[in-house]
Amino acid sequence: MRVVTTAQPLDVQPSPLALLLLGRDADPRSERGVECPGDLPAPSDPDLVARARAAKEKLGDKVFVLGHHYQRDEVIEFADVTGDSFKLARDAAARPDAEYIVFCGVHFMAESADILTGDGQQVVLPDLAAGCSMADMATAEQVAECWDVLTEAGVAGTTVPVSYMNSSADIKAFTGRHGGTICTSSNARRALDWAFQQGEKVLFLPDQHLGRNTAVRDMGLSLEDCVVYNPHKPGGGLTPEQLRAAKMILWRGHCSVHGRFSLESVRDVRERIPGVNVLVHPECKHEVVAAADLVGSTEYIIKTLEAAPAGSKWAIGTELNLVRRLANRFAAEGKEIVFLDKTVCFCSTMNRIDLPHLVWALESLVAGKIVNRIQVDPETEAHAKAALERMLALP
Repeated sequence: MRVVTTAQPLDVQPSPLALLLLGRDADPRSERGVECPGDLPAPSDPDLVARARAAKEKLGDKVFVLGHHYQRDEVIEFADVTGDSFKLARDAAARPDAEYIVFCGVHFMAESADILTGDGQQVVLPDLAAGCSMADMATAEQVAECWDVLTEAGVAGTTVPVSYMNSSADIKAFTGRHGGTICTSSNARRALDWAFQQGEKVLFLPDQHLGRNTAVRDMGLSLEDCVVYNPHKPGGGLTPEQLRAAKMILWRGHCSVHGRFSLESVRDVRERIPGVNVLVHPECKHEVVAAADLVGSTEYIIKTLEAAPAGSKWAIGTELNLVRRLANRFAAEGKEIVFLDKTVCFCSTMNRIDLPHLVWALESLVAGKIVNRIQVDPETEAHAKAALERMLALP
């Protein structure tokens, strides 16, 4: 239905950020892209599945399709491997003969794959608008300004940056330049143990919840040891004294999906389903993690449910595509698996990779046209790779 209005437009110029969020502008240093050249097949095209199979068959070993756990089922069907972001990047690096890496995930994941794969391999992201809101919360300029604040407070020399895998190549490069390391939700404890051996403080980017949960829940630090640096406030909203006293300087970032889960969600599901086990991702808020029975990465969640006894009941606090897939997978074993929150919540940017975009990317490759290639410049790649290699060397 078309709506017509006769109201006169306001004489207001939208800000650059507003244009970016509306998809009318682009920030080349941001996770979010907005352009998708070419014509997509219609979503209602009944031949999409057949077209995807045909294109993949024509490309053969030249293409390697990666599918993140949070992808739609229609996309996962065509993935050669599935996993979390770092596992997929490593899988891509382990296939040097694959000329094309089609990454069905989000922008920072494709960047990581480009960093870890060979020069002769080309990484394709089916939709450039598949970004990550968490990664967008820390830009290179903001983090550079933060480091200046730490320098002025006299603590930069004793602070080691630790950046979550869910960050842009620019942030990974910053981490590498300043002697830090990358971490995943699986090895965050090991990364922090290493960092505290190198210095007195950690600057943890960009997810405050993973940093806080790891430091407090897993390492025994107190909540008072943690401060939150807000890039939108002068000096991060912190005094030099607060920075000097802190052990964990947490960036004010979060996952838009995991951040939705609340303590009320946990209490509600326990009332609705007696005997339920609450299993959540460490990107959830601290009070949610504290109230849960088990906490772990995406891979941990999957393995826990695989090993769970028949008839057990589970409420899972992570992205809905994965929870629904696991519920269907284990229903035959009598395992009851539900989404932790009553509100349906997909990862909206991850869901931009749909079957029409995948078909378009694959058919373009068949036609000899490389679309939406993700390339990290050599200098950024060198520093980012140094940080990733420090992670790989963690004991």
